[in-house]
Amino acid sequence: MRQRRLLPSSLRLPAKPTPTPTPPRLILPGGTLVPRRRISSSSASRRLDDQEGQDPRDLGRRILDDFACLKEKYAHGLLGFSQLSLLSLPLPYSYFSGISPALTAHAITHHTTTVPPTSSIHRRASRLASQIASSCPDTPVNIVAHSMGGLDARHMLSCLDQYPHVRVASLVTIATPHRGSAAADRFLSTIGGPSGLERILAPLGLEVEGLAQLTREHMTSDFNPKTPDVPSVRYFSYGAAMDTPPGLLSPFRMSHALILEEEGPNDGLVSVESSRWGKYMGTLVDVSHLDLINWSNNVAWTVKGWMGMERRFNAVAFYLGIADMLAKEGL
Repeated sequence: MRQRRLLPSSLRLPAKPTPTPTPPRLILPGGTLVPRRRISSSSASRRLDDQEGQDPRDLGRRILDDFACLKEKYAHGLLGFSQLSLLSLPLPYSYFSGISPALTAHAITHHTTTVPPTSSIHRRASRLASQIASSCPDTPVNIVAHSMGGLDARHMLSCLDQYPHVRVASLVTIATPHRGSAAADRFLSTIGGPSGLERILAPLGLEVEGLAQLTREHMTSDFNPKTPDVPSVRYFSYGAAMDTPPGLLSPFRMSHALILEEEGPNDGLVSVESSRWGKYMGTLVDVSHLDLINWSNNVAWTVKGWMGMERRFNAVAFYLGIADMLAKEGL
């Protein structure tokens, strides 16, 4: 099998097809590749509007322990966001903690990208496109994006004509706030809106546009109507929900309760309802927003192990599973 890469964005294919098309690769903001299948516009261009009328408390397919353990063999390749960058300084901290080494160990071709953490979606999308064009010029890629990265990818995809060397086969979003988040609404209202946010972040050298764009009003009334799906790109999504209320020391204790009341089941920052986009693959049960990128509290899980509680989610197995899923879809 040949391997592909994953990249977050929209795609516009060349007017004249190449005689021997290059198989897509995987990009991590998202392992072995197989020839891409042709798909119809009707199945590829599903929008968030398709989810209207969906019961916000319906988790869809409940994913309990599908990704608890690694399998013996995986196929495909990924591309994602590699590092967090704060105060304009690159920090040696991997966003997808421990996942890149695991992909390499399984011979899965992947690439990672870095975007400004609090910049506007437009600016982040532009940075993403430039990195994809540089690392995978004119090569179809598959993008796997966590949280806000999915919005960057969607924005990029909706204006692919601006990025002639970027080609995308699919986008997989994981706990992306496609409809915004009640937590963002409450946070901004508490600190006095964007102006209050600027007073907090400006001294740190950080921009405010990105965080301010995560409100439910902005996403549903502005971003989504202006960000159409691309018929030639396959869209998939996953959500996550914490089964039990976060503990006293959890950073998600207050946000989880707020979102649960206003939107329904959630992972501490993004609701299942907001995570749905395109073909919804299911809800990872008892998984938090940070568990999804392998930032789990290993000490807590060790203690739970002593108590006889089995760990039902392994982030590395999850991303390798996504690679397999894409391969089975012919991407």
